[in-house]
Amino acid sequence: MKTRRMVFLLIIAAVLTLNSCVSSGAASAEEYFAIGMAYFDMGKFAEAETWLNKAKAKDKTMHASEYNLGRIAFETGRYDDALKHFKAILKRDPNNVLALKAAAYTYIRNGDIEKAGELYDKVLKLVPESADDGYNYALVLFAMKKYEEAEQVLNNHEFALLDNNDVLLLYARSQKEQNKPEAIDSYEKWLVNNTDAKVRYEYAQLLESHQLYARALEEYRAALGEIAADAAAPAKSDIRFAVARVLLIADSGSNAGITELKGAVDDGFSDSEKVSELLTYERISAKHKDEIRTIVTEMKRAADAAAKAAEAAAKTTEADKTADDSEPDKEKKEAGK
Repeated sequence: MKTRRMVFLLIIAAVLTLNSCVSSGAASAEEYFAIGMAYFDMGKFAEAETWLNKAKAKDKTMHASEYNLGRIAFETGRYDDALKHFKAILKRDPNNVLALKAAAYTYIRNGDIEKAGELYDKVLKLVPESADDGYNYALVLFAMKKYEEAEQVLNNHEFALLDNNDVLLLYARSQKEQNKPEAIDSYEKWLVNNTDAKVRYEYAQLLESHQLYARALEEYRAALGEIAADAAAPAKSDIRFAVARVLLIADSGSNAGITELKGAVDDGFSDSEKVSELLTYERISAKHKDEIRTIVTEMKRAADAAAKAAEAAAKTTEADKTADDSEPDKEKKEAGK
């Protein structure tokens, strides 16, 4: 509170000084800029824009004012306006790293990840040692499903891979999407110092894809113990289905897989197509495939019954609404008798 009061007092003092300067014809761009930034620090963006626009007209503070006007537009959700300011800087100074970064991040918010990727590529050519920008660029490449390129960018920041958990996880995920066995080591390194059910689930999927069934089962069960009861992606039922799949493949002589599959369905797993896919696995026994067919049939019946119930409920709601809408007309007729 004291800090805000001090900033406000400084603004008043600056304005008084500025009025004096204006009357003598000596107002400077720096003074306009200082007042604008004081308002910016207080979160008073409208006032900040007014003063920064005045400062922008002066050559000495043009870039800084334009940049901060872009920041204000970004903070207030006006991303197109923010881009206009950042692009204005880049038109005059194409290698301005701050403006390139800001524009790239704004393009991400605007949903134009390809344009963001182009700008981050340029940033890294100007400052190749920047691990943060390398990470952001790799994120953009990952979002564009350019997994190999994302991995290559992160490979340029070896120390960040050792020290930064976010960088290491993105590296592991980029490798996983390419189905590289090296991803196993990368996930293991991340899990040494971190715990996350979703990441552990991804790791288990990777192990399963490389037919390391015992390790996959261990990780799926660990994820099952860590996942929140109301988690959505993956849900508890998704993990139980994965456990069932591994058991059916790797332990075909046991009924544990079928038991786990029924438990997953009871927990809410409803994707009958994924259950049907189990019928294509050669390592699943014929006996278990017969039981899987029965489970799929029951799932489809339950889905049909739920759909019919929902349709009946919708019709009832519509009928009730129609009755409610006609009630005023009925009252008017009664009143006119």
